[in-house]
Amino acid sequence: MSRTPAPPETEEPAPKGRGPVSMREVAARAGVSTATVSNVLSGRKAVDPVLAERVRAAAAALDYRIDRAASQLRSGKARVVAVLVPSLENPFFTSIVAGLERAANRESYDIIVASANDDAAIEAARLAALLSWRPSGVIVIPSTDAFPGRRTIEAAGVPYVVVDRVAADDWADAVMVDNAGAARLAADHLLGLGHARVLVAASSLALANIRERCDGIAAAFAGFSRSGLDAPEVIEVGLTFDTVAERLEAWLAARGRPSAIIALTNFATLGVLAALSRLAIRVPDDVSLVGFDDYAWMRAAAPSITAVRQPVDRMAEEAWRRLVGRLAGEAGPPLRLRLPCSLEVRASTRAIAPVADGRAARHTREVIDAATPG
Repeated sequence: MSRTPAPPETEEPAPKGRGPVSMREVAARAGVSTATVSNVLSGRKAVDPVLAERVRAAAAALDYRIDRAASQLRSGKARVVAVLVPSLENPFFTSIVAGLERAANRESYDIIVASANDDAAIEAARLAALLSWRPSGVIVIPSTDAFPGRRTIEAAGVPYVVVDRVAADDWADAVMVDNAGAARLAADHLLGLGHARVLVAASSLALANIRERCDGIAAAFAGFSRSGLDAPEVIEVGLTFDTVAERLEAWLAARGRPSAIIALTNFATLGVLAALSRLAIRVPDDVSLVGFDDYAWMRAAAPSITAVRQPVDRMAEEAWRRLVGRLAGEAGPPLRLRLPCSLEVRASTRAIAPVADGRAARHTREVIDAATPG
């Protein structure tokens, strides 16, 4: 029976002061063909685990790096997708990136990621840099509703999908959530607990998704069966944790505390908690709180935080699915997919008064049940 030659017992680093290591050298060291090396390092085809380990060991010993540019020239196409987000400091955006990365890995794509720092000028520069890599497609969460960068992408002839921050027109494939319905879940929950004076902590009303959330809350209050209920006040708290805490603390010090607060982003939720802590306002004894996005810290906090949960993983999966469809040649008008959210009720909200109208409580439960997937 023939045997595949074993790799050398000793491993020496690649000599310094020379050009890049070739795939042929890796193949020779591992005792396999260049095709086997290519399949192992690209992940395109399954390779016997023993051979695969030898290839990876040889590549590591020689400090071999795949030449993506050369690979692209040979194949005629790049298996790279560019991802542009407003900020890499925001866990919501990084969760989307993580979901896209998982989807890309399954199909042997690479992703390159850039952040716009919530600045339209920086966004334009980052987008130009990403497109210089000649990606197969682009997935973007814009910094603004207008997203002027779309014209740059379209001029490059690259398929793209917009996620989360999507304006009202139909200029691109888009994946978002039902923002109005999601926020209404929060408002209906608080109304059912007897809260009448509710403050809404909104990041920026210049963003369509935030305006939609405010509209959903206003609709819940307008449709509530009790009369004489004031519409909730909205305060713009900014896009960073520090601005949220500072602006909300100043508002509370000047205006007094509401009975409940709805925070429309995860940074807003953190900032609200910081401001309440500085003013020695207790949750939920003094103020009930509903947050947006549902992260592990919200379950671990004391008290645990009632929160609207966005289907982040599914948003990433659907965006990837749509982009891959376009890459495969799917035609047709832009597709706009709007996903439902759910409300995770925890200890940060409590009733402050008996609900005067039993129909309101039933309505709240029906809204939550109807909007919760599964």
